[in-house]
Amino acid sequence: MDVVRSISEMQVMRNAVEGQKCSIGFVPTMGTLHEGHLSLIRSARDECDKLIVSIFVNPMQFDREDDLAAYPQQLETDIDIVKKEKVDVVFAPCKEEIYPEGFCTRVELKKLTENLCGKRRPGHFEGVATIITKLFNIVKPDRAYLGQKDYQQYIIIKRLVQDLNMGIDIKLLPTVRDKDGLALSSRNRHLSAEERIKARCLYEALLKAKSLVRDNQREVEKIKSEMEGIILHVRDAKIDYISIVDSDTLIEKTEVSGDTIAAVAVWIGSTRLIDNIVIDT
Repeated sequence: MDVVRSISEMQVMRNAVEGQKCSIGFVPTMGTLHEGHLSLIRSARDECDKLIVSIFVNPMQFDREDDLAAYPQQLETDIDIVKKEKVDVVFAPCKEEIYPEGFCTRVELKKLTENLCGKRRPGHFEGVATIITKLFNIVKPDRAYLGQKDYQQYIIIKRLVQDLNMGIDIKLLPTVRDKDGLALSSRNRHLSAEERIKARCLYEALLKAKSLVRDNQREVEKIKSEMEGIILHVRDAKIDYISIVDSDTLIEKTEVSGDTIAAVAVWIGSTRLIDNIVIDT
């Protein structure tokens, strides 16, 4: 496995296989890898001839300096983890390599960033779109693999690729959960043992929404009220948002019909967690 730190070296390696009949799979990450990341890596490994994984904590997508400073990082451990998964290349540039002096470009999307996390974290998805555009231009993958937990991010990247004619197949894989249903996240390590138990309320609220719709409840406000009750029953849980949206446009619904996503963002102590679930109608 090659560990590449510079853009130029990564481009040389990628260009070396240009024209060969081999597919390139790509898993972009911010490191602190867990089983959710590994599920993406394993799927990419099974479906592609070559696999590249990036590890880069992108400062542009953080809306608070303290959040960036607290974000867990374990680069050498992550490199050891992906080596065991038969990854061909790890691209792990430093901040100065990605954003050199004078860098002044941002990639902005409209509409899809105006709800859910985009509404609460100004500039966040500009940062996501900018780094993904750079990584896709550097790596030039045939397929990129993303997890459902960050569903809004998936929709935005899918639209970005479509609008800019990048010709990359964006693959969405299911959220990987712990035994109690909590979605795996690098931020989970910030939770105390007590907070870890409290965090179960996110998935419980989402399952309630799914259950209500299965029982023919279609009024979004009534569903959200039930979800809110489950979360607020937990001491120290603070709701950032509860949303029920169209799975393509991310526009809020008043009644559940068609392809629908229920999504939540909740503060458990000082840690903000997100989760979502597909609502079958």
